[in-house]
Amino acid sequence: MKKRLSIVAAGSLVLALTACGGGSGAGNAGGGTGTGSGDAAKATKIKLVAAEYSKDNTKAFWDAFAKTYKEKYGYDLEVQVVSWDNIDQQSSTMIQSGQAPDILNLNAYASYAKDNLLYNDTEVLPAAVKSDILDAFVKSGTYNGKMYGFPDLSSARAFFYNKTLFSQAGIAAPPKTWDEFVADAKKIQALGNGNIGYALPLGPEEAQGEFSIWMFNNGGDWKKDGKWTINDPKNVETLAFLKDLAVTQKVTQNNPGKTNRADAFDLFKSGKAGMVVGFSPLAAALDKDAKVQYGVAPMPTKGGGAAQTFGVTDYLMAFKKPGNANLDAVKKFYELYYQKDQVNTFIKKEGFLPVTKSGIEAFKGDEKLKVYLDTLPNIHLTPTDDPTWDKVKLAVQQNLGGAVAENGDPKAVLDKLQQQAEAAK
Repeated sequence: MKKRLSIVAAGSLVLALTACGGGSGAGNAGGGTGTGSGDAAKATKIKLVAAEYSKDNTKAFWDAFAKTYKEKYGYDLEVQVVSWDNIDQQSSTMIQSGQAPDILNLNAYASYAKDNLLYNDTEVLPAAVKSDILDAFVKSGTYNGKMYGFPDLSSARAFFYNKTLFSQAGIAAPPKTWDEFVADAKKIQALGNGNIGYALPLGPEEAQGEFSIWMFNNGGDWKKDGKWTINDPKNVETLAFLKDLAVTQKVTQNNPGKTNRADAFDLFKSGKAGMVVGFSPLAAALDKDAKVQYGVAPMPTKGGGAAQTFGVTDYLMAFKKPGNANLDAVKKFYELYYQKDQVNTFIKKEGFLPVTKSGIEAFKGDEKLKVYLDTLPNIHLTPTDDPTWDKVKLAVQQNLGGAVAENGDPKAVLDKLQQQAEAAK
C-alpha cells in the first residue's frame, strides 16, 4: 500500500513475484535461520522484510515490535523495511536465491502457497486470532482450503466529493446512481476555471483498483464460480461507461488512461476535481492540508441498489525453513502481532483500517471512519487467492488504460485480458 495496496510493475505479462518452483517446501525456501534438514537446530533469530507504508511510522513500529518480541519471547527479529517501489523485485530475488525472509509483508501470496513455500494457519496462527480476523480477509488469504495470507492492515474505498464545488454547481447531495453521477460531473465541469467533474485514474499504478469499484457497482466481477469473467458484458459496459466519461462527456482530466491514483488525489486535493474515489489516507491528507471542504459517501451504483466497496489488504506470510527450524519463532511473531495493542497501533499509525472484528470495535468511535467501517465486513476484494492473479493484475495495469483513449476499444481490451487470464498458469 505505500499509502496504497498495489505495486507498480513493468514489462510484459510476467509474474513479478515469481516463486521458486519445484514445490518442495522448506528445502526450496532456503534462508539463514535453520541449520540443516530434519533435525535442524531451533532458530533463535528470524528476519522480517516489511513494506514501507510511511517514512515516519513503519520502521519505528517494527523496531519497537522487535524490542518487545525479544523481551517477551527471547527471539531476535531482524527488520528490513523496503520501499514499495522495490520490494517485489528484492523479495523475489531473495526467494529465488534461497534466502527467503522468515516473514514477508507483501500484497500477493498465492503463488508461494502453490509452491508449498509457506506455513499455513494451522501451523503458525493461534486459533483465536483466525476467528477474530474478518471473514473477507480469511477468504482472500485462503488457498486450496488453507490460510496462508495473514492480513496486516486494510483499505476500503469510498466516494469523495468537493462540497464547495457541489455548492457552486447547485448540487445538493452526492450521487447515488450513475446517471446522477454523470449529471453532477457535467455541472461541475461547466463551472470552468480549470475544474473537472471527476478525477479518473486508470494508469498503470492501480488500474485494477479503479476499475474494480465501478465494476462491482454494476454487478460485475473478475471471477465468478471459479471462472474468469473479465470480458463479461457487465464489465464491458462498465469500461465503456468510463471511456464515455473521458471521451464523450469530457468530464475527466486529460489522459485518464495514463493518470495514476496519486495524481488523481493531487487533483482533488488542489480543489479542482469535484469527485474522486479515495480512502482513509486521502482523508487524513485533506484534513492536514485543510484546504478542501469534502464529504465521503458510498459509491454510486448503476441501478441505484446497495453500494459495493472495493477493498485491499496486504499480508504477513511466513516462509518455511529447513527442518521447520523457525516454526516456534514464527508462531510467537503472529501471537504478538495480533495482540490488540500491536496490530491496531500499527494500523492507526499508518492511517488504514482494521483487519479484525475486535479492531472494528476499537475504531468505531472515529466518525470519519464510519463510512468505511460500515462496509468493511462485506468488503469486496480482487481474487488474490488465485496464484494467477499476479499475472492478470499486471496485464490489467499495463493495458486497461488504453481502453479509455479516444481510439480505445473496451471490449477488445477486456477480451484480450480474458484470454491472457485463461492462459495464465
